[in-house]
Amino acid sequence: MSKILVCDDDKDIVEAIDIYLTQEGYEILKAYNGEEAIKVLKEEDVDLLIIDVMMPRLDGIRATLKIREEMSLPIIILSAKSEDADKILGLNIGADDYMTKPFNPLELVARVKSQMRRYTQLGSTAKEANKNEYKTGGLVIRDDLKEITVDGEPVKLTPIEYNILLLLVKNQGKVFSIDQIYENIWNEEAIGADNTVAVHIRHIREKIEINPKEPRYLKVVWGVGYKVEKI
Repeated sequence: MSKILVCDDDKDIVEAIDIYLTQEGYEILKAYNGEEAIKVLKEEDVDLLIIDVMMPRLDGIRATLKIREEMSLPIIILSAKSEDADKILGLNIGADDYMTKPFNPLELVARVKSQMRRYTQLGSTAKEANKNEYKTGGLVIRDDLKEITVDGEPVKLTPIEYNILLLLVKNQGKVFSIDQIYENIWNEEAIGADNTVAVHIRHIREKIEINPKEPRYLKVVWGVGYKVEKI
């Protein structure tokens, strides 16, 4: 069950929001000023924050600024002010949405659902991207995009070079013999594959290593084969 923190010094508003969002299946946590909201956020795994601007002790603007220093949960700001400047200020300091009091509770529910969907989709996208990303030190392979960067700089490899490096990076620390590399990449029995693999290894090193003679990533294990170090 998703947790929503509602923060407003007007307890009637907090209770009204509680009723509507509870009916939608959300668990509601309550706070009545910015300091209380920050305390709850540190103690609970909150999925979304609804916070009023004008409150005692710590107002919603300053509270949002503090929260954004450490957290990325969606934030909806409430305010009795309707001027565009206040809306722009709220969005500029890190709020995701803004509602002016008095508001239609059903519209607030719709906005909550919209923010929750958006953040869930962003999380899913990030997880999918991570499934296709392999890294060691400053070397990053994004397999879904067939992109390689070293210390943020793009590296161009041939398809064979790319597949060799991907095999080794996906299996960091594992040593592959020349025959194993050949059979994995060319999908055929390795007969006289030494020179073929060695040439590709040399080309990869020239493209990803600062000093190919003293490689940081792609290393030889003498008499055994090659590996990519786990850094």
